[in-house]
Amino acid sequence: MDDDARLTPMLQAVIDGNSLDPFGVLGRHRSDAGDVIRVMLPGAFSVTAVARDEPSLQTTLNPLRQSGLFIGPSPGPGAYVLRIDWGGPIQETEDPYSFGPLLGDLDIHLLSEGRHRDLAQCLGAHAMLVDGVPGVRFALWAPNARRVSVIGDFNTWDGRRHPMRLRHAASVWEVFVPRLGPGALYKFELLGPDGAMLPQKADPVAWRAEPPPATASIVDDPAPFRWSDEGWCAERAKRQAFDAPLSIYEVHPASWLRHPDGTSLDWRELAEKLVDYVSRMGFTHVEFLPVMLHPFTGSWGYQVLGQFAPNALLGTPEEFALLVDRCHDAGIGVLLDWVPAHFPTDAHGLARFDGTPLYEHGDPREGYQQDWNTFIYNLGRNEVRNFLIAGALHWLERFHADGLRVDAVAAMLYRDYSRKEGEWLPNVYGGRENLESITFLQELRRTLDARCPGAILVAEESTAWPGVTRSPDQGGLGFDYKWNMGWMHDTLEYIELEPIHRRYHHHSMTFGMLYAFSERFILPLSHDEVVYGKRSLIGKMPGDEWQRFANLRAYLGFMWTHPGKKLLFMGGEFAQDGEWNHDRQPDWHLLDDPAHRGVQLLVRDLNRLYTAEPALHERDYDESGFRWVVSDDDAQSVFAYLRMPGGNGPPLLSISNFTPVPRDGYRLGVPEAGLWRTVLNTDASRYGGSGFANGHDAAAEAAPWHDQPASLRVNLPPLATLILRLDAR
Repeated sequence: MDDDARLTPMLQAVIDGNSLDPFGVLGRHRSDAGDVIRVMLPGAFSVTAVARDEPSLQTTLNPLRQSGLFIGPSPGPGAYVLRIDWGGPIQETEDPYSFGPLLGDLDIHLLSEGRHRDLAQCLGAHAMLVDGVPGVRFALWAPNARRVSVIGDFNTWDGRRHPMRLRHAASVWEVFVPRLGPGALYKFELLGPDGAMLPQKADPVAWRAEPPPATASIVDDPAPFRWSDEGWCAERAKRQAFDAPLSIYEVHPASWLRHPDGTSLDWRELAEKLVDYVSRMGFTHVEFLPVMLHPFTGSWGYQVLGQFAPNALLGTPEEFALLVDRCHDAGIGVLLDWVPAHFPTDAHGLARFDGTPLYEHGDPREGYQQDWNTFIYNLGRNEVRNFLIAGALHWLERFHADGLRVDAVAAMLYRDYSRKEGEWLPNVYGGRENLESITFLQELRRTLDARCPGAILVAEESTAWPGVTRSPDQGGLGFDYKWNMGWMHDTLEYIELEPIHRRYHHHSMTFGMLYAFSERFILPLSHDEVVYGKRSLIGKMPGDEWQRFANLRAYLGFMWTHPGKKLLFMGGEFAQDGEWNHDRQPDWHLLDDPAHRGVQLLVRDLNRLYTAEPALHERDYDESGFRWVVSDDDAQSVFAYLRMPGGNGPPLLSISNFTPVPRDGYRLGVPEAGLWRTVLNTDASRYGGSGFANGHDAAAEAAPWHDQPASLRVNLPPLATLILRLDAR
């Protein structure tokens, strides 16, 4: 058997690691001399085949020169195991090449059509029993590869050991590695269509991975997490409805709070400390910057390589599930930032995955995002759309996330996004709209409606694209909510001005109401506004120290009473001084300062008021829920408006004075006579304010004013927002 002349091309291909059909060579096969077993085990000293049901029946497999290939007669017609001497303890295992095709016909059919929504259960690495044998089934989509092997710490990262079977109908490669279990490290080794060896690839559908900078995937434990959030899930749709209060605390989990040595809290620690904090602060939801696996921490998670695996730097998938479960137990919804627009170019990731542009477009005019040095997903390909939608379902179904905030939607919608003339390709009609992205987002919406009722989609979309929050059946994109970037930029531009100049920019605070009901908006003060020289929220405020804090408090009061759901990035709730730095925590020690502590107390009280008062949230997207009272007092920089409830409940009057000048006896129209009580004053002493008009209530009389049937007079504090409620008694 060791005669070179007897080597066939098929055997030589297995030895060389470029066999097109390893299952046609390895395992047990018929021959003229009877059944023969061939195994490829480079580095083994000896190999014995043993009949599983009759261990006394054994045959020795002989090495073929120094090739690593062992060949010998079968010990019988039944199942067999291999006893392998590696020079240490004897390994006993079934032969991977004794198992037939693994994926079922339905799986193959759905994969071939690019509509297998349970991709996370089908592809990747899954510990299971096959024919009563424990092990791990590996499966990978790589249609243009010439050969694919699974490599790992279980086979010394040798691609000759476990070459995979190609299921031609779906372009999927598969192999079962017996006696392997959770915790094993693995990657895939591919030969490109030209036969060239590619960089070792992490599993695109891995549920778990090594912490960066290591890059291997990890076989995850298939045991399901034991959830305790049935009550939350039953009420989720109601808690996230358009008439519900949504106050979102945006968090970068790795830097929210750190240990004294500078290391991040892990998922378990966040499940204790973050959940308690968010609950005490009265936020209804927490939104995490991407928790998906990303190789570069400086991307804040927005350059995702593992669409199915949580950030391993903070713990295991089970520990992340614990964090979500604890949030739900505390009545807090969980939103995840999600990035289907682009992916990084790291060699171990999706880039030219099988030696061709597989997940990305081949033409850089539509496949390369020059702003971020990333590749753009080819959403015109069924398998790529399915990959991303299956990833979204994975977070919503396996981890019980309550919604996804889709990043960079504008970059998806426009083919000429951030490109000059000649740097982009038009669509089939010659336009700039990305028709494939539109189809993808609509397909995502319909899939979530069918599979994840009550889960929401939020768009980070910075243009005036029509119908972002309209349903696909109405020609819209299908988002539930859209970030109001225009409102954010206009109002921040206004509040950064010295009060003496604000009269000339009065429209910046009123302009948002011209389009406030064109979409279902969230008002965001996000992480993007407190980095890269933009300064922190308190850093944007003009004036001396007292005025800076008063400005911020007044602005937050204006935001919390304005139509639209709310979002605030961590640190903003206590007037973090410095810009956000992902490598360190916010300056929590500032809470020793009464001014910073006062802002934190104000945000807590605003959240509680916002949640308790139907007028502040029930009709966010109904024009009848808002009435201007004062929109044109640019000389005094005063704004006033009414918020009206959808059902029973009193209206609220919000008044903002954005100058440091108190306004005594300021007259305002209201819809009803009676006592209007001050329910919140951002200038209150408890928040660090001057205390002007503390506890001030106002009696309205039947004297028409501002097109209202009644009116009242109030003393407006300097740089403050007052919120008054009609006394129902």
